[in-house]
Amino acid sequence: MVRIIFFISLFYFLGLDKSYSCSIMYYVDTLTGNIYVVNNEDYWMDAKAYIQIEPALKETHARLWYGWNKFAQGGINDAGLFFDVAVTPQQPMPKGYQFSDKKNLGDMILANCGTVEEAINYLEKHKVALDKGHFLFGDSTGNATVVEWVDGQKHLVPMKDNKLVITNFLLTDTAAGNYPCYRYNSIQQRVDSLEASGKPITLLNLGNTFGGAAQPPQANEEGRMGGTVYTSFINITNMEFFLVYQLDNSKVTKLNLKQVFDENKKRKIKLE
Repeated sequence: MVRIIFFISLFYFLGLDKSYSCSIMYYVDTLTGNIYVVNNEDYWMDAKAYIQIEPALKETHARLWYGWNKFAQGGINDAGLFFDVAVTPQQPMPKGYQFSDKKNLGDMILANCGTVEEAINYLEKHKVALDKGHFLFGDSTGNATVVEWVDGQKHLVPMKDNKLVITNFLLTDTAAGNYPCYRYNSIQQRVDSLEASGKPITLLNLGNTFGGAAQPPQANEEGRMGGTVYTSFINITNMEFFLVYQLDNSKVTKLNLKQVFDENKKRKIKLE
């Protein structure tokens, strides 16, 4: 496995509560075909975050997800299906649809779906929508799509070229708020520069394009600290997983996902 060292540029996002300002990217290397995912999970720094590994059953996939309070904020399964979600400006809930934070929706999707298409169909089958968030789904075939709901209507935003990035504005309605977004622009510009450099694309140097999107710990008016709780790096092609906790390069979790899923054991890894 490669060694991840996350270089952080200290920028502050003043247009959105930092405790909810997440950044997610799905990327396909056009030369090698390797598929990478990077995610900054921004929330309250005192969140009891952990990694959860669930074994496969007769009709479900083995999967790994990360989050807190028994709720998957993002993850990947043994088929190579990845998802993560970012908060967006609130929209009307589509008629006949619902979302409940009492159910672990992310775990259910990873358990029952193996591709982007299956994940989108799962949402439709169970009449699930988000009124203040959007999904990024990506899989091992090189397919990725953002699913978001604007004015009560579902919108699918497929990947263009070889990357798909989301932060906290609606791609199909930038006027709704949180736009323009310096984190989104920073990631796009840094990836463009990396590609133009001619250097081989690796999980390490691609992950470091997120340095300018990291949120250093900062207190709100009540003194509660918010910022980047963790950054996850996934090589979907080689099934490698890395997670850096609270921007601290001495707190790195490294997992061989193929080995983890082959073990087929339930496991919880506390992040601390």
